[in-house]
Amino acid sequence: MALAHNLGFPRIGRDRELKKALEAYWQGELDEAGLRAVGRELRAAHWQVQKNAGIELLPVGDFAWYDQVLSHSLLCGVVPERFRQGNALPTLDTLFAMARGTASHKHGDACCGGAHAEEMIATTTTWCRNLLRTSSSS
Repeated sequence: MALAHNLGFPRIGRDRELKKALEAYWQGELDEAGLRAVGRELRAAHWQVQKNAGIELLPVGDFAWYDQVLSHSLLCGVVPERFRQGNALPTLDTLFAMARGTASHKHGDACCGGAHAEEMIATTTTWCRNLLRTSSSS
């Protein structure tokens, strides 16, 4: 007998609930507990939708607050030095700071106070130009 399975489920929500909750959190209109509650509710609702559709092997671990690769990076402890806070474990704020390139979601500051932003832009621009040159000459 064949079993129905899928590899993941869209995490954003039918009415973009996760997007709205994230934006409210970043603007200080929703606290972390409220954001986590939205995540729990979405995961439970999505599992139920899949179960009701006859999916027999439900995926777990496919939810991410922002980006799956970034979430796995944090899980494995891959956190750039500029986002580390001593020996503390990464938090949701760490994840969002890394994703959005800010020191804090609450202040909107550029990471490290923007000290290296121009260098990063110049390096990225140079890398992209070199990549385009290489691609166009092939």
